[in-house]
Amino acid sequence: MTRPDAMAEPVSIGSIECVADVGAALGEGPLWDPRAKRLIWVDIKGDRIFRFDPVSGRTEEWSCDGMTSAIGLADAGGYVSAARHGFFLLDLDDAGGGVRRRALADPEADAPGNRFNDGKVDPAGGFWAGTMDDAERETTGAWWRLSPDGAATRLAACFRVTNGPAFDPTRGRVFMTDSARRTIFVAETEGAAPGELGVFRTFGDGDGYPDGMEIDAEGCLWVAFWDGGAVRRFSPDADLLQTVDLPVPRPTSLAFAGADIFVTSARIGLDAAALDAAPLSGALFRIRTDRPIGGPAAYFRAGAILEN
Repeated sequence: MTRPDAMAEPVSIGSIECVADVGAALGEGPLWDPRAKRLIWVDIKGDRIFRFDPVSGRTEEWSCDGMTSAIGLADAGGYVSAARHGFFLLDLDDAGGGVRRRALADPEADAPGNRFNDGKVDPAGGFWAGTMDDAERETTGAWWRLSPDGAATRLAACFRVTNGPAFDPTRGRVFMTDSARRTIFVAETEGAAPGELGVFRTFGDGDGYPDGMEIDAEGCLWVAFWDGGAVRRFSPDADLLQTVDLPVPRPTSLAFAGADIFVTSARIGLDAAALDAAPLSGALFRIRTDRPIGGPAAYFRAGAILEN
């Protein structure tokens, strides 16, 4: 497979600011919606969904039970999502009402201790999401792909805490993380499925735990580090290029929006002293950069499902 040899240009970091102090227990799943020009994210353990308008600075909030953990854009409008028990189509009521959901598939109905965690839409229009033991003790997690016809296919198994994925369409690769094992895996993508998993990079005690991640327009991997207090940028060959420190110990994931990087965070599990030292834990942050950093948005192809 041909891979570009161009060196990635350093990203100049400007201001880092808290833009929504929502106090999320487990803030996760940031998604830039170019249709609404808003940033969507969730509080998995708080059963909340948020939407931030960077122009007005306003944050909207919806209650949504069932541990919604990941959201992707759907081409027919609205969103595709993963929650504690399976995949859903999801719409947010702009009139201040509730959240409308349509159940699609629950591929782990026989594993009541598991829940879905992180997820993203792939370049082919499917939605990938990983499951995990909610108690974070067993390696019962797996990666699943929801196809545009509504079928769920298992892609990989024996994960403890799934995070990602991140897709590099230029190089035909996908990255998947087992945060508990401090390991980021990589595989070549063969159509809608990954090939054999290899290790992209592992991390030690002083690094924190690799959590949510995203690929930038130059093919570099940005990773949020739980208990690492930072996001880090890695080259396509796994070299550390940059570290951006944040004022919270548990950043969880990130999303690109033009020249901005939005980062979610968590406060769950932090004691009183840690919260006193980092009172913005659970907030949404915006990192300003010197240029547009992300690639084009990916959309789940929901048309076939909506016709049924």
